[in-house]
Amino acid sequence: MATVLPFKGIRYNTDTLDIAKLVTPPYDVISEEEQDAYHACHPQNIIRLILGKHLVDDDHAHNRYTRAAECYETWQSQKYLKRDDVPALYFTAMDFSVEDKCYTRYGLVALVKLERFDSGVVKPHEKTFTNVKSERLKLMSACHANFSPIFALYPDTDNTIFNALLNIIEKMPPEIEFEDSKKQAHRLWRMTAPDVHAFVEKAMSEKSIFIADGHHRYETALQYLELLEKKKGTLSPSHPGNYIMMYLTSMEDPGLVILPAHRQLTSLPDAHLNDFLSNLSQYFTIKTLPFDHENKATVMAQFIKELKAGQSLHTLGAYYKNHSAFVLLTLKPGILDTETQIEAPLRDLDVTLLTQIIFERVLEFDQATLDNEKQITYTTSIDEAVQNVDQGKCDMVMLLNPTQIEQVQDVANAGLTMPRKSTYFYPKVITGLVVNDLSE
Repeated sequence: MATVLPFKGIRYNTDTLDIAKLVTPPYDVISEEEQDAYHACHPQNIIRLILGKHLVDDDHAHNRYTRAAECYETWQSQKYLKRDDVPALYFTAMDFSVEDKCYTRYGLVALVKLERFDSGVVKPHEKTFTNVKSERLKLMSACHANFSPIFALYPDTDNTIFNALLNIIEKMPPEIEFEDSKKQAHRLWRMTAPDVHAFVEKAMSEKSIFIADGHHRYETALQYLELLEKKKGTLSPSHPGNYIMMYLTSMEDPGLVILPAHRQLTSLPDAHLNDFLSNLSQYFTIKTLPFDHENKATVMAQFIKELKAGQSLHTLGAYYKNHSAFVLLTLKPGILDTETQIEAPLRDLDVTLLTQIIFERVLEFDQATLDNEKQITYTTSIDEAVQNVDQGKCDMVMLLNPTQIEQVQDVANAGLTMPRKSTYFYPKVITGLVVNDLSE
């Protein structure tokens, strides 16, 4: 089903450059402060390609997208970026920790043939923002390149592909090895053997691909392909525009970690906050954990413990201004049976219950509010979320347990999409290890 191929990647010249100073996370998780730091870190940092700065005199002819294209061309001509001589599959390992537990996640960077979602070959699981796709399309059209791989998953129940790739790298030293600014360790192996390429292509041809992170960039690549076809007519099957660079991880990889994306809400009317619990009582059993200044940390620890323990019962958490208590909301028995207008795989998701019951019915959010990236923001940290309420940066936080990988697969297989930011696959895939050029 899926077409997965090696390619001649464009990579930083590590003979002369320190790769640790050149890479970043994907553009969409980089704050303004981090953007400044990456710009200051090194003149060839990938930030100048993926998230250049806006300047006051920018116009249609001169802007951050045209500057990215100039950098990309200059860095190649000056050999800061070099194309590999032979096609390769790039196998990577990333060491990280979550809550003091250490993990290693593996990913295979390769080209994947672009497929419309209705083909069932590549499956999304989340909705996207139109304005984000517009920005990414401007960048892709200016630079004709994939700078960041799409993070995607493939089913590998018996670990056939995963184990085969691990066996290959056991006999090879990594070509690149470094620690990034977040103290996460990275390794990269370049697989150039034709028999390995043939094995991966055949094994992956029997799989569907599930997008984990990068829905906007994937849909942008489809738009870019449409623009090419309008301009040039039918493209040859080997045209680079038919493919996109992906980082492919097995769904059975023990390092595959999903964190919750807690919601931070601003501009809530006081009336909604005052009536919040009473309006929820028809849907949820409510437990409040009041605290004072001296015992807040202890109560919060108990709150987090009970929130996690209630995952199978659809327990959500809430914390909001002018209310000295943490709140646990556990869905009442039988409520899911009455929500027949919500498709079955989505009914089992806490983010669906949060969006359709709490946001739309109780807080009366319309679609414009749900789409407003300033009114609803996200964090994976409960500590940060609570602190932001205490500091007046938001009015309320809704706290969730993480979506499970089986739920992602069920929703995608059903041809449905979750509410935005239903998953946070951690850590994000590093940007800057390999670039895929899209020019003919």
